[in-house]
Amino acid sequence: MINSEVIDNGTDVHSKSTTQWVKWIIIGIALLLVFLQWSFDTVDREQLIYEVPKWAQFDLLESHWTYFYLHLFTIVPVFLLSFDKNVHFYKKWKYLLPPTLIVGAIFIAWDVVFTAREVWGFNHDYLSGIFLMGLPLEEILFFVTVPYACVFVYECLNFYIKPDLIKPFEQGISLALIVLFMSIGLWKFWNMYTSTTFLLAGLFLLYHLLFLDGTYRGRFYLAFFVIWAPFLLVNGVLTGGFTEAPIVIYNPAEFFGVRIGSVPIDDSVYNFLMLFAIVTGFEYLRKKPKML
Repeated sequence: MINSEVIDNGTDVHSKSTTQWVKWIIIGIALLLVFLQWSFDTVDREQLIYEVPKWAQFDLLESHWTYFYLHLFTIVPVFLLSFDKNVHFYKKWKYLLPPTLIVGAIFIAWDVVFTAREVWGFNHDYLSGIFLMGLPLEEILFFVTVPYACVFVYECLNFYIKPDLIKPFEQGISLALIVLFMSIGLWKFWNMYTSTTFLLAGLFLLYHLLFLDGTYRGRFYLAFFVIWAPFLLVNGVLTGGFTEAPIVIYNPAEFFGVRIGSVPIDDSVYNFLMLFAIVTGFEYLRKKPKML
């Protein structure tokens, strides 16, 4: 007589092995697509766009410190509110710091490559002049101040809006986003910024849907929707919507070509991917407090 426990254990081992293979296949596809894209797409250099649609123009933004001032505008109010007696965001810094550093390092490396290949560039008229690894210091700070402010909004919404409003629709939204991101990424495969951003966002979301904790996905979608308006405002300054010329300049051959005001639609998906990855790490560490 065959022991049912042996069968169950064997089935469980086989299931875990299959799951691991699927995980590695998704990761492998993501790396392969990015490798192919970055290896074979020849960037048409020296075609960065300085003429972009304007929302308004403010003389006070015409400064070498404009990008730096944006960081102060983003981080100072949020930092002060972090000590709010309800949300207690300062107590959660230990969960936020590791994923911010890890994800930030990946995105900075991505930024270095794209800047060197002139997928995008920076207007020195609005920069302090301090550069690291070919990037303005202000650009590196972007990967600290923006995630901090956005995760703070995410936590505030979690505290003040108890019901998970999007939970009934979360899987449908996730599947729709995966199809949308992957379709656009493949369609625009030779537009380096669009392809890389949309394919990685789609594959990360697929990985998340299949293997990671989905209890906070709906809450993240709500937070991202709320964050989107201030994101467009800040990014509108960066992309020239409120200044004489853009601070961040894009190569028209390498992005989708659709803008919300002055902001390329690709930037929204780029921000979605970065923030979702950080929130994923944040939630993972929060549920394992003994690790820290």
